Amino acid sequence: MSTERPAVIRHAVMPGGITPNWTDYDGLRSRFSWGQARRELEGLPGGGLNIAWEAVERHARGVAASRIALRFLGQDSVSTLTYAELSAASNRFANVLRQLGVARGETVFLLAGRIPALYIAMLGAFKNGNVVCPLFSAFGPEPIATRMRLGDARVLVTTEPLYRRKIAQLREQLPGLRHVLLASADGQLAAAPAAIPEGTHDLDALMRNASAGFETVATTEDDLALLHFTSGTTGTPKGALHVHGAVVTHWASGKYALDLHDGDIFWCTADPGWVTGTSYGIIAPLLHGVTSIIDVAEFDVQRWYDILAQQQVSVWYTAPTAIRMMMKAGPGPARNHRYPQLRFIASVGEPLNPEAVWWGQDVFGLPVHDNWWQTETGGIMIANTPGFDIKPGSMGRPLPGIDACIVERNEAGEIRVIEQPGQQGELALRRGWPSMLRGYLHNEERYRKCFADGLYLSGDLARRDADGYYWFVGRSDDVIKSAGHLVGPFEVESALMEHPAVAEAGVIGKPDPTIGESIKAFVSLKSGVQASEALRMDLLAHARSRLGAAVAPKEIDFLPVLPRTRSGKIMRRLLKARELGLPEGDISTLEAGA
Repeated sequence: MSTERPAVIRHAVMPGGITPNWTDYDGLRSRFSWGQARRELEGLPGGGLNIAWEAVERHARGVAASRIALRFLGQDSVSTLTYAELSAASNRFANVLRQLGVARGETVFLLAGRIPALYIAMLGAFKNGNVVCPLFSAFGPEPIATRMRLGDARVLVTTEPLYRRKIAQLREQLPGLRHVLLASADGQLAAAPAAIPEGTHDLDALMRNASAGFETVATTEDDLALLHFTSGTTGTPKGALHVHGAVVTHWASGKYALDLHDGDIFWCTADPGWVTGTSYGIIAPLLHGVTSIIDVAEFDVQRWYDILAQQQVSVWYTAPTAIRMMMKAGPGPARNHRYPQLRFIASVGEPLNPEAVWWGQDVFGLPVHDNWWQTETGGIMIANTPGFDIKPGSMGRPLPGIDACIVERNEAGEIRVIEQPGQQGELALRRGWPSMLRGYLHNEERYRKCFADGLYLSGDLARRDADGYYWFVGRSDDVIKSAGHLVGPFEVESALMEHPAVAEAGVIGKPDPTIGESIKAFVSLKSGVQASEALRMDLLAHARSRLGAAVAPKEIDFLPVLPRTRSGKIMRRLLKARELGLPEGDISTLEAGA
């Protein structure tokens, strides 16, 4: 069994003597305004706001021009783009779009691995006034086609192998797709020019012939910039719409939640096909003029430790799934290196179990700081930040400019704010932050349901403690109602993960004629641990001792791996559907092999 841990990790002096950007919680929140944050950005000459201008041009035209913006780590090579080079390359791409007749406001879809062309294309499309929709390159053909049809795709940037495997067979289903631009990781297409598939363009050739000068389109704060798809429980995915004004949230959260400082080496491990990989893998670090590490390879425990040490990463933003996989490998690989530059570790994607927070403290001497946000919020809303104490298992406290509360609905459907600490309800945010979604694509009714009484209703159940820290309970459709108790699956999962044999846990409710729902857990075990009936009974007893009989699971099944999305979230609804023989719904985001 794990040893008892303190409930609070006290704030410590940051390595290197760097003072966090935020050390006075109430003071900064009382002084902060979004208007003031907007003034920290430059704005377009003549007025307006454009993400690419703020992320690239204002640095490329100043003292940071020669600073490395993006450092790409290949399997056996390293390549870089300075801010000046990124400016010129994204200008060339904007000119390619202009020459092809791609009009302002049209949507440019991106389907590629973490290669330079993806980053260049996103920023160039912003400059041309286009809406950008990044797609995860590991999606199968049908999820890609669904999203492209919903988004009325006119332009697609991809690679030749991805086009042949995933797009060519669906081209007839995408009548609006006028231009397919084939990029490559090394500047050369895999096939000779004569072998380029019919109906596509050689992007590298077009880029070579395009001008490196471009006048950024005069977009406004309310012009659409990004379309991010998020999977629903059933049915088709939802397309969340975001605007250029979201860049103000990206700047503020990069400063206060991720604590970016001049000179940082920043590594966000998320793929740009997900909102985290766009907001914090591309936009926020560029806004702060830091150097971003981009690993083109897939997850590998030893490689990741090598990157942290050899690339001298100072701020690391990753996912709970990755942390759990590193935990599963044991502490040995971590101790083969030293990490003198690393000063801050943060995590997002799903709630971070307390054991994972402490793992960072044990392995790196730095706790992992959890935070909370959604595709719909566009940026980090609630966070554990480096200037304050951490309560392991908590998502933290609201950032400057973010007003959060816990609410409940009465029988008439009216919203009531819960003032009493410790009571469970739905997490809500006072609307008006710059990166708030501006709509769901083709689904105005669903969008309206997100708001009531001036609040954005997140659909997440949470509670707030007496110190103002927020604690995730579960999605409103995940919460288990058992014998009159409302049980959040995350609490049960966290207790199970405290057991030294457990790598991951997922918890569901099963219909029960007597108590409403009984609690069932699915666990995957750490390397070298064998499933057995004795272990099952030990886990049941462990959970009962930690949680009490009313909350502990009544059943536990062992699985080699839990089903999760490609962005790392455990798919409890899929566990439940498979357990009960129900339709699985939208599984387009399901990780391969899960």
